[in-house]
Amino acid sequence: MTQPKTPVKPLLSDAACGSASPASSGRRQWLAGTARAVAGASLLSLVDPLVRAGAWAAGSDAPEKPEVKIGFIPLTDCASVVMASVLGIDKKHGVTITPSKEASWAAVRDKLLNGELDMAHVLYGLIYGVQMGVGGAKKDMAVLMNLNQNGQAITLSNKLLQAGARDGESLAKVMASDKREYTFAQTFPTGTHAMWLYYWLAAYGIDPMKDAKVITVPPPQMVANMRVGNMDGYCVGEPWGARAILDKIGFTAVTTQAIWTDHPEKVLGTSADFVARNPNTARAVTAAILEAGKWIDASPANRQKTAETIAAKSYVNTDASAIVGRMLGQYDDGLGKQWNDEHAMRFSGDGAANFPYLSDGMWFLTQHKRWGLLKDHPDYLATARQVNRIDIYKQAAQAAGIALPASDMRTSKLIDGVVWDGSNPAAYADGFKVKA
Repeated sequence: MTQPKTPVKPLLSDAACGSASPASSGRRQWLAGTARAVAGASLLSLVDPLVRAGAWAAGSDAPEKPEVKIGFIPLTDCASVVMASVLGIDKKHGVTITPSKEASWAAVRDKLLNGELDMAHVLYGLIYGVQMGVGGAKKDMAVLMNLNQNGQAITLSNKLLQAGARDGESLAKVMASDKREYTFAQTFPTGTHAMWLYYWLAAYGIDPMKDAKVITVPPPQMVANMRVGNMDGYCVGEPWGARAILDKIGFTAVTTQAIWTDHPEKVLGTSADFVARNPNTARAVTAAILEAGKWIDASPANRQKTAETIAAKSYVNTDASAIVGRMLGQYDDGLGKQWNDEHAMRFSGDGAANFPYLSDGMWFLTQHKRWGLLKDHPDYLATARQVNRIDIYKQAAQAAGIALPASDMRTSKLIDGVVWDGSNPAAYADGFKVKA
């Protein structure tokens, strides 16, 4: 890739980045390990020959669109998009990222469709919903990379706590004994938060379509709506779970990493036609954000700096104290339990958090079918292969020095003990006891 003659200067000193810390030493060992891994035949076998030869589309690696507008919602997991811009990593790859703060996921969807946004920090399931024409216009879309894993939460109100609900099992008992309308909020009908909420409720025998009223609320408005009693619980990304605890209006009933350890979350999404017109730009932006995620994960000092940066009014617009704790994996559920979460939000995970696994995309389709958002079974694998642009990702990973996994699929066991591996998606979608 084209490199500037003068390296971009980091905003932080080596000391601030933790160069003298054990974490930094570990990072150096990881970098060395990654270099060895990328040189390995098993990884190179996954990379297109043109990539190995360093030949990009149209014979040049120059981005077709050097200035890229990327939408984001005020959430902790917009961090790698923001930091790629703030740290100047984007310039290294020949692009200028302009983060654009948006009011809701519906606004992000509409602006991706009409071209006001080039790309977005966006819900995985939103991209697949648009691809399938669920709940709006149908358009071919693209997932370039996974921005992060983990780090969302389901918050329940103090009213439910007083009634005896502390977790899924006790919530089910309360709802069974006190028959009233229970209202839960998610952030977008086809999005990740809706799917985590539905999956968790169903795991305890609560049918989200029959036993509760589900509403859609933009992430920054969750806390205010719970404060005035508009919902009994909600699922959203941080810092709006931690904010509810700080404001003493609710508590964390479950983290999403407890529902699915190392689950996919936000993605770098765009339209398929944008990628077709701008493949070099897509690769360059993906590479820059990959590097930014690696920088964030490299040390606690970098995570602290990131939290302070994205807390600003132009980004998440909250106190850094509401972000930094869970950013560092330090959890307090608001009920007296405190712990260091081994599966807190991560932006790189040595590349494992970023790869757009086909099985991840397929999972959202299975849940859309489970809950009646899709009437018929789609061609799960073909759809995932079309949307998840693994070809672009592999090129960007090579440019950013990120290792690749051995397979485009992965296996996970969720909170109800059911294993998902992508091998039989139709049977998986139909196999749940609680479904639409």
